[in-house]
Amino acid sequence: MKKIVLFMFISLFFYGCSSANKPFYKEIMEKEEYTIIDVRTEEEYKSGHVKGAINIPYETIDKNVNLDKEKTIFVYCKSGTRSKIAYTTLKDLGYTVYDLGGYDSLELEKE
Repeated sequence: MKKIVLFMFISLFFYGCSSANKPFYKEIMEKEEYTIIDVRTEEEYKSGHVKGAINIPYETIDKNVNLDKEKTIFVYCKSGTRSKIAYTTLKDLGYTVYDLGGYDSLELEKE
């Protein structure tokens, strides 16, 4: 009986850690309308970005930003520092927003 319980526990553990699990943002993107914002500099954006992302440098995001509040907003930058600032600003402005962190770690199509 102990072996069965141990086997079930190990099976569930490895199933939960499977690489087949989608990142959280992909599941949201399949279900909801969204906007992806690259909060890096224009030069960084031009050197490569997530397909469909718009470029709004983090320091320009303020109460005058004109985004659709009906859409979920995703932000990212190079390492996650600037996207965290943008996330906080947008959240405080009433947007539904998620911080995707660093560009290199994103499992999204890039151009």
